[in-house]
Amino acid sequence: MTIQWFPGHMTKARRQIQDKLKLIDVVIELLDARLPMSSRNPMIDEILQGKPRLIVLNKADLADPGVTKQWLEVFKQEGHLAVAVDAYSGQGIKDIPLLAKELLKDKLEKQRAKGMNPRAVRALIVGIPNVGKSTLINRLAGRNIAATGDRPGVTKGQQWIKVGTDMELLDTPGILWPKFEDQNVGYRLAVTGAIREEILNVEDIAFFGVKYLVKYYWEPFSSRFELKEPPQDPDNPHDIVAVMEAVGRKRGCIVSGGRVDLEKASGILLRELRAGKLGRYSMEAPY
Repeated sequence: MTIQWFPGHMTKARRQIQDKLKLIDVVIELLDARLPMSSRNPMIDEILQGKPRLIVLNKADLADPGVTKQWLEVFKQEGHLAVAVDAYSGQGIKDIPLLAKELLKDKLEKQRAKGMNPRAVRALIVGIPNVGKSTLINRLAGRNIAATGDRPGVTKGQQWIKVGTDMELLDTPGILWPKFEDQNVGYRLAVTGAIREEILNVEDIAFFGVKYLVKYYWEPFSSRFELKEPPQDPDNPHDIVAVMEAVGRKRGCIVSGGRVDLEKASGILLRELRAGKLGRYSMEAPY
């Protein structure tokens, strides 16, 4: 199955971002802590044209903490300021305005030296669909001003939002890119919910996720569904089907003849995985 999703409003959003860049002081690039590279738009460097950038790894509460620590170190080595947060609970959110100002420290000091009273920092928030941009904005603003949802594509336009007296945020729709060169990127995004499920083969996506969990997170996965032994060969499709059937039986996904409804079992597994009920996991690691 080939995964692509590039709705027309995303093309429009890219143009709008580029039109607004002259008004922007700093960019907050929001990534999914479970898959920082796969959730990073490869067009973003071209779009942002060298603007100062703060990288925020959201949903850190769902990610493997050891792997998240590795990613933060990688971004640091690349010369980026980066922080891990959980926008839903608010953990780490208070650091974002401080780090944004740190990126603009020299500019703000020069303004003060000239006797200028620096205006509020104008920040642009960018990220792929369903990475938590609106939830982050609401946390920073201290009120529910941006529409949120547990599905991609909720934000359709742009809006300026005040954060106290020191910062103004520009929210934008999530932007994917026209083509996934590596189809594993599309599958990882689909597993974590960044792509609308209506256009996907749910069983294919669930099988991809199960294969990864069996290889790297067998203990929490097997504990959730009370599975006995890991498959002998996680790369064998028949072994992964057997695991999915065991999951389906555990969740009562039985149809006539005693067969397992794999589509229903796949949907249940993906919902539990995305909700963090299978434990903390990361879909990719830097090392």
